[in-house]
Amino acid sequence: MPAGRPTLYSVALADFVCDRIATGESVRAICGDADMPNAGTVFDWLRKYPDFAEHYARAREQQAEKYASEIIEIADETPTCAVPDPDGGVCVRVDAAGIQRNKLRVDARKWIACKLLPKVYGDKTAITGDGGGPVQIITSIPRPPK
Repeated sequence: MPAGRPTLYSVALADFVCDRIATGESVRAICGDADMPNAGTVFDWLRKYPDFAEHYARAREQQAEKYASEIIEIADETPTCAVPDPDGGVCVRVDAAGIQRNKLRVDARKWIACKLLPKVYGDKTAITGDGGGPVQIITSIPRPPK
């Protein structure tokens, strides 16, 4: 029998997939490994195995938390580059391209964290009344019978 990608579900393999997801890897990247099932198989497991679906959901939450913590690390970085100066030395300067790259990295992590954990990292929406104004609460108190 020729060797191929595993397709049989096992708790150990499912746990391994979820552990990698929790560390920030995508299903596509994980399933790109020769010894892993393909992405379609993993998504089939989500429909077939409720325990896996729950573990997968927790792994995605952990992934969102990881991305959120990386945002602070990236924002605190100061990208620099070495630039030769006219006297033959080297001058270290802030790298404008590095700053833009870090901004993109932060934005990407904010977006994915918002999608994975919208209750924690999603945009808060205000509840408004008619025409966008404040919500009005009208209470009617019944009159006592005469």
